Amino acid sequence: MSRGFVREGDQEEPPFIPPRAPLPDGVANHVTPRGLRLLHEERAALEARRSGPFESEEAKRRGWAEIEGRLERLNERVASARVAEPPDPAPDEARFGATVTFVLLGGPQNGQERTFTIVGVDEASVKDGRIAFTAPVARALLGKRKGEEAAYALGAGTQRVLVRAVVYS
Repeated sequence: MSRGFVREGDQEEPPFIPPRAPLPDGVANHVTPRGLRLLHEERAALEARRSGPFESEEAKRRGWAEIEGRLERLNERVASARVAEPPDPAPDEARFGATVTFVLLGGPQNGQERTFTIVGVDEASVKDGRIAFTAPVARALLGKRKGEEAAYALGAGTQRVLVRAVVYS
């Protein structure tokens, strides 16, 4: 039917489905075992929401559209997930899944110590001490050992760091 025959009040905007954290083209969707578990828990929560009560038919229609959109994006991530198990024995160099402690060298935060675990993009949360393996600081730390320096672009300059510890849990 032509849009000219639809009343303005009947035109419903599709729900906004926020995009998931981006993965660069050609980069595998690496996840930790914890990250895969969180993706499955997120899917279960969305499915539970979908089967829950809605206050009206309109709310149900809009709610389902949003949930289905989120599930579609989530299922793509789950299907593409490549679980990276912790190495055994643990290497002394930073790899995916490692918790790395480092000191900032130079700049306004000179001497400050940071600790981050290198994880998948869906699991990353700087607030919780987890950075995506695609982040510049993580890319700089990968392959480094205790006592080695790394550098990454920060704004117009370069931030250097000194690795203090590499731990796998």
